[in-house]
Amino acid sequence: MTTPCPIIAISGGVGGAKLARGLASVVGASDLMVVANVGDDFEHLGLAICPDIDSLLYGLSERNDEARGWGRRDESWNFMAALAELNGSEAWFNLGDRDLAVHLERTRRLRAGESLSTITSDFARAFGIAARVLPVTDDRLSTIVVTDRGEMPFQQYFVAERCEPKVCDFRFEGAKEARVTPDVAESLRRGAGAIVVCPSNPFISVDPILAVPEFLNLLRGSAAPIVAVSPIVGGMALKGPAAKMLIERGRECSALGIARHYQGLIDGIVIDQVDEYLAEPIRALGIAVSVEATIMKTDSDKTNLARRTLAFSENIRQGKKAE
Repeated sequence: MTTPCPIIAISGGVGGAKLARGLASVVGASDLMVVANVGDDFEHLGLAICPDIDSLLYGLSERNDEARGWGRRDESWNFMAALAELNGSEAWFNLGDRDLAVHLERTRRLRAGESLSTITSDFARAFGIAARVLPVTDDRLSTIVVTDRGEMPFQQYFVAERCEPKVCDFRFEGAKEARVTPDVAESLRRGAGAIVVCPSNPFISVDPILAVPEFLNLLRGSAAPIVAVSPIVGGMALKGPAAKMLIERGRECSALGIARHYQGLIDGIVIDQVDEYLAEPIRALGIAVSVEATIMKTDSDKTNLARRTLAFSENIRQGKKAE
């Protein structure tokens, strides 16, 4: 049986991992559960690749390469160089030598019948991570990007096509049939102190998680405040194609656009200081607003944002009690 989890974070990859690290510092890693996106997962060269889970594992264990923005620190690329000599057409998705070990061991254990959540938990322990890092589901869930060039699996759009096609819509194959990871479901039913939607891409990192009906129902039934941190600052995404996707889908590329995207689910949103002028329009949506420094360049930035986000969540909780 699991124990109650005071803080539950919903996260995609790199941006979510930064805030998750800050949350672990503030509340104590053992009091944190991070629910990871699996819509990016795919098979390549016969290996099970889980980019967002691995970004969380590397970020929480300080193995991430902050200079490059993805993957492991002190990585080497001998495998990719050797592969390119044999079959350059299969070298479109970079797998570092250290990273490759994770994919190989994950694939071996999946084929032996173990669940992704069990494997991920074991990897987290091996990396010295006290927080629980779990996929939203152990079942297959794949993000399909509907573009002006046709439908594409996410990694084809993101890596092979370099996000160039115009995005028209998204589909999440397998989401309706997916079952929530048991420990995630139990923690949500037992109650959380706060639920934080990390500053991850809303379309490709958070929406695949919310597309699992059981998970969304558990969120809606939770008494915990749900607070999002905007991944859009000053009309721009700090990393990745979130801004491009908002514009191409006819949405406002701003913190207000993010608030509208999550309207009906979140109780509050944290926006950056440069977007303070959007606070009142967001409040008009019935969403509470906290204006903070949201760009996380240092560990201190991560910790400060996490602390202020949780304080904001607690203020929302107290406000609900007073109603």
